[in-house]
Amino acid sequence: MARLFVISLALISTSVACTFEESSLNLTGIVCRMTKPAAFVLNQQTAQVIQAAFRHATYPDISGEKSLAFLGKVTYGLTNIQINDLSIENSEVDFKEDDAIDIAIQNVTASFKGTLSYGYTGAWFVKLTHSIDFEIESSIDLQINAKLMCAKGRVAADTSDCYLTFYKLTLHLQGDKQPGWLKQLFTDFISFTLKLVLKGQVCKEINLLAQLLADFIQDRAANFLQDGAIGVDISLASFPVIKANYMESHHKGLLLYKNYSVVFSDSMFAPSLLSESRMLYFWFSDQVLNSLALAAFLDERLVLTITGEELREMFEMEDTEAHQGIVQEIFQGTSYNDSLAKVWSLTPPQITLQPEGTIVRSSVAVELTLFSQGAEPTVVFYSEKEVTVTIQSAYVEKKLVLHLADSVIEPKVFKCALERAGDDKSLSHFLQRIISVAGIPEVISRIEPALTSLMNSKGLNLFEIKNPEIITKEGYLIIQLDFGFPHHLLVDFLKKTL
Repeated sequence: MARLFVISLALISTSVACTFEESSLNLTGIVCRMTKPAAFVLNQQTAQVIQAAFRHATYPDISGEKSLAFLGKVTYGLTNIQINDLSIENSEVDFKEDDAIDIAIQNVTASFKGTLSYGYTGAWFVKLTHSIDFEIESSIDLQINAKLMCAKGRVAADTSDCYLTFYKLTLHLQGDKQPGWLKQLFTDFISFTLKLVLKGQVCKEINLLAQLLADFIQDRAANFLQDGAIGVDISLASFPVIKANYMESHHKGLLLYKNYSVVFSDSMFAPSLLSESRMLYFWFSDQVLNSLALAAFLDERLVLTITGEELREMFEMEDTEAHQGIVQEIFQGTSYNDSLAKVWSLTPPQITLQPEGTIVRSSVAVELTLFSQGAEPTVVFYSEKEVTVTIQSAYVEKKLVLHLADSVIEPKVFKCALERAGDDKSLSHFLQRIISVAGIPEVISRIEPALTSLMNSKGLNLFEIKNPEIITKEGYLIIQLDFGFPHHLLVDFLKKTL
C-alpha cells in the first residue's frame, strides 16, 4: 500500500469532490501515467507503513462488565495497550477500474501488551480485585479499498473502506501460555470488544497516514518543479482515470511567477499518446516549457559570462595566420583574463517540440569588453543575432545530456569600436563562426550541469531510474522510464511522522 501511495497519491484522483468547468478539460499541461508494473514495485515495501500505522495508533483503554452465573458481576479493564511486535507475510495490489485501488495485506502477525485489571463479586458478597500483565497474539488480514479524492484541487486519500479479519486472537496472562479458567473467562467476552478497538484505531491511523502521505508527496512534486520564484501549478485540470492497467492524472502545468498569468490553448493530449509498456510516463505540453522559458527570461536568468581560459579556447580554436591576426586586433595585447564576454537573451526563447528535437529560437546579444589598468572598460564589439538551435536530450548516469543537433544564426546588428584596417564584414563573419562552433556549445555545456545540479537538489539522483527516455513529438514531450522503489521518500516521510 505504502509504495503505491508514494507516487500515485500526489498525482491521481477519482473523486467528484472537485468540480471543473467544461473549458478546463482542455487545459492540461502535464499528464502522469503509472502502469500496473509500477504499482507492483511500489507494493513491495508495505510493511514499513503498516508497521507505522500499528505503532502510531493510540489504543484506548478498554473496560466493561458482565454478569456470569455463579460468579456474579465481573468488571474488567485493559490499560496501557501497546504493540510489541509485528510482521507481514504478503501484500497485493490491484486496480479496480473507475473505482479504487484494492490493497490486500495478508497474515499480519501482531503482538500487544498491557495490563488487565478485573474484579467480581462472588457468592456471599465476596469481592476480589486483581491486576496482571497480559499479552495478546493476533493474526490479521487487512483489506483496504483506497478511494482517491480531489480536495481544493489536490489529491486526498480516503481509506475508510478498511477491513480487518482476525484469524487468531489469543490472550496470555502473566506470560502463562497454558489455558486456565481466568484466561478462558476473559478471552470470551474481551475479544469482541478488542477486535472493534483494533479495527477502528488501525484503520483510522492508516487513513491519517494516507492523508499525510498524499500531502507530503504533492509538496515534494510541487517543490521539484520550483526554483526560487519560478514554479508550476500541478493542481488537477480534470478528473483522472483508473483503468485496469494504469492510472492517469491530468494537471494544469500553469506558470507560477510573481503576477504573470499564462493562458494555455487547447491541450493536445490524448490517452493514445502514451503506451503501457513502461512503469511511469510524464507528458509535457510545449506550452509548459515555453512558460518556464518566459519566467527564466523575466527573472534575468538567461545571462552568461565567459572569461579567462574558456574565452581563450574559444578564440584560439583555429590556428591560422588570418585568424591570429583578427584575434590580435580584437584584444590589442590585452590578456584574456582582462576581458569579459557577455551573452544574453533579448527576447523570451520560443520552444517548439518536434520529432527531431527541442527547437529553441531567441534573439541573442553578444558583447566583448576589455579592461585595461587605469582606463575605462572598452566595449570592443556588440552583436545581435537571431539564433535557432535544435537540441536532443537524454538522462544518462544521473546526468542530463544535451546534444546539439543543428544551429542557425541570422545576423541582425553589429557594432565595432575597433579602428582596424579591414572591414567589419570579415570580423562579423569571424565572430559568427566563433559563436556557431564554440559559443553555442559553450552555452550548452553550462546548461547541462546547471540543470543536473538543480534536479539533484530536488533529490532526483536518489531515485533508481532505469532506462529513461526523453521523446519529443510535435507539440509535446514524453518522459518514460522504469524505476526501483524510491526508498528515500518513504524514509523521509516516516521521519516526519514519528
